[in-house]
Amino acid sequence: VPLDSGFVLLLQTHVNLSIGLTVGGCSAGCERLSLTQLSELWLRLPCLHSCSLSFPPPVVQLNRAEFEDQDDETRVQYEGFRPGMYIRVEIESVPCELVLNFDPHYPLILGGLGNTEGNVGYVQMRLKKHRWYKKILKTRDPLILSLGWRRFQTIPMYYIEDHNGRQRLLKYTPQHMHCGASFWGPITPQGTGCLAIQSVSGATPDFRIAATGVVLDLDKSIKVVKKLKLTGFPFKIYKNTAFIKGMFNSILEVAKFEGAAIRTVSGIRGQIKKALRTPEGAFRATFEDKLLMSDIVFMRTWYPVSIPTFYNPVTSLLKPVGTKDSWTGMKTTGQLRHEKGIRLKQNKDSLYKEIVREKKHFNKLHIPKALQKALPFKNKPKNQEKKAKVTRDQWRPAVIREPHEKKIAALLMALGTVHNYKLKKAKTKHRQQVKEHLKVKQKEEEAKLKRQKEAKKKLYRIIGQKEKKRQKLSLKGSAGRET
Repeated sequence: VPLDSGFVLLLQTHVNLSIGLTVGGCSAGCERLSLTQLSELWLRLPCLHSCSLSFPPPVVQLNRAEFEDQDDETRVQYEGFRPGMYIRVEIESVPCELVLNFDPHYPLILGGLGNTEGNVGYVQMRLKKHRWYKKILKTRDPLILSLGWRRFQTIPMYYIEDHNGRQRLLKYTPQHMHCGASFWGPITPQGTGCLAIQSVSGATPDFRIAATGVVLDLDKSIKVVKKLKLTGFPFKIYKNTAFIKGMFNSILEVAKFEGAAIRTVSGIRGQIKKALRTPEGAFRATFEDKLLMSDIVFMRTWYPVSIPTFYNPVTSLLKPVGTKDSWTGMKTTGQLRHEKGIRLKQNKDSLYKEIVREKKHFNKLHIPKALQKALPFKNKPKNQEKKAKVTRDQWRPAVIREPHEKKIAALLMALGTVHNYKLKKAKTKHRQQVKEHLKVKQKEEEAKLKRQKEAKKKLYRIIGQKEKKRQKLSLKGSAGRET
């Protein structure tokens, strides 16, 4: 099969696994090569990289004319392997299943690896979930990668780099954004593209490419961390100091975190000071304010996560004829549970339940008297004291009036009502008079302003006429002098 650049390798059914390699046009000559020599073959064929075989450059034409009469062995020593030569490659240490289950209708591609690409180590990659793939990818789920010449299954760990350079573990890949992925796999040159799928067995009705990415760094283990919150509870509280238990298990652990920042759920910040002898794992801490026994103290820490060293090449070529598309590899726990019909046990703590919170009663704010004196008046507490209850002996006794006293009280009330009515009527009349007086005053003010306006107009008119006469006289005087 003639091609401008590249190799087309056809595996033949010889016992010694001879591989036919056609480059360019028809085959001419035959050479036996090992895999090491095959990897050097590409470097010795510069014309495959830079030119088209249909129109050879002048250098190639000169070489052909110069070595045309020489035999193939001599020409190979001087100009290397020419396009169009037929080469047989022998591969050693091949599993017997490849020969026994060989399918001539199943295409095989043979590629060469560099000297450094045979090692296995940690590989860092920038990865993005494909927009057409329906699911999101989960950390620690096996994934099949097509990277360079290899297809293999590995367990990637997804992370994202924070602004402070910390690689924070992600449980799932972001929806429309790149993230980092670190896995154990073959060392591949930086900048190599990668394609990821979750399964190669059977026909998938939906889009199969799960993610795409590019290699960033290799043979270097990075520190991927995840958040861990340690919680504790106070068992002794002083002014701004408290003794905390339940966060650590030993004095050694407390010593490791001396000086670390801690917080309460209510937002009071503090710091770990020193470990206590008893109980085990308790420590002394100072806070910005006094704690309550109901407070929960927690500390944010970052826990390093180890990357699984799992590398499983896809060996679909070793399967019998007709079953090469059924390679599965490692399965997820969800797939195993589904196949065996095992239901996931629900954690009672993970179920949603109604939250019942007790109402907390906080102590009143107490300001010392010395501090109250120093405060300005607006900040001083102005809580009026409640009046003491009046004792029964201090109650005013009920007054029982005589009949003539009742008549006098009724007459005084009637006179008071008449007097109040007269006052109210007089006030209403006075308001009305004030309103009318203001209206008259307003009319007089408007007439006065109108008169002033007319007088100003007359005055400005007279001043304008005088100014005009003066200008005319000055013009006549200047004209007489010129004549």
